[in-house]
Amino acid sequence: MTGTAPGNSTSMFADTAILSVSIAEAPIVVTSAEFDDALANTYERLDLRPGLLEGLAGIVERRWWPEDVTFADAAAMAGAKALADAGIDSSQVGLLIDTSVSRANLEPSAAVDVHHQLALPTSALNFDLSNACLGFVNGMQLAGLMIDSGQIDYALIVDGEGSRLPQERTIERLAAPEATAQDVFDNFATLTLGSGGAAMVLGRASDHPSGHRFVGGSARAATQHHQLCVGNLDQMRTDSRELLIAGVQLAVDLWTEANDTFDWSDLDRYIMHQVSNVHTAAVSEALSLDADRVPLTFPMYGNIGPASIPFTLAKQRDELRAGDRIACLGIGSGLNAMIIEIAW
Repeated sequence: MTGTAPGNSTSMFADTAILSVSIAEAPIVVTSAEFDDALANTYERLDLRPGLLEGLAGIVERRWWPEDVTFADAAAMAGAKALADAGIDSSQVGLLIDTSVSRANLEPSAAVDVHHQLALPTSALNFDLSNACLGFVNGMQLAGLMIDSGQIDYALIVDGEGSRLPQERTIERLAAPEATAQDVFDNFATLTLGSGGAAMVLGRASDHPSGHRFVGGSARAATQHHQLCVGNLDQMRTDSRELLIAGVQLAVDLWTEANDTFDWSDLDRYIMHQVSNVHTAAVSEALSLDADRVPLTFPMYGNIGPASIPFTLAKQRDELRAGDRIACLGIGSGLNAMIIEIAW
């Protein structure tokens, strides 16, 4: 059942459960120190201080895929793992959504590649859903609505991200003699990105009482800020300061109104979209969150885009207990924000 509040859009789910959340880790570790070394001449020429990626953003390293692994390959690897972890055969899947930002082509959809790799049935709806770093939770919302309405029994949400190409191209541009200090600042966020895959299987809670209930969530838009972060496969140019200010305000507006419906003040975990130390601290302070309940993956994996929320949730599986209440919070370029609640 869905409804629209004055500022938020709210959805509640009656019979949807998360059966598995799984990841595919990219194997090549690339440290922030390596990026600093590659840009040492630029930093010296522009009188900039190295070490900001690790010291300010808190990102020690990130991962890259080998060049022969595609974004769809990463999504499919995570999807295969999620199906196996859920004990669901590919023939049972009624819906596949690929929520990746990273994509090799404008058409066909990345979902058709994943559909083929996983040998899903011809009856399985499959398409891409793109909404910057918010895509995965939007996919969960859509899948939950279709499960609750009885249209499908099982949904598979996948995401495969790769930061290698934009980071290689960005390093090349910033190492050029004509690069300016403003270029470095505008492209700083690109160097915080990471690579990885994530996937989730959702099904009917009444058929899977041991599943993790998808309770519902609220979303809110602030699209007047759609020019603050604009990216493609070659680069991402970001006004980091203004994006942080606008993103935190959007999160506060969303959170404040959503608490008229949900009580999120004292949950067991707050799974945030993983951006940086600065972003996490600012949002946590603005929402009065206990930092000990905000697990982090960005220090060793970077910002994996829409995969970061399920990736971080999967990393917490061994720490979670039945009955734990979890809020997943994402803010995507544009700006859009969404918070969803899971009863583990």
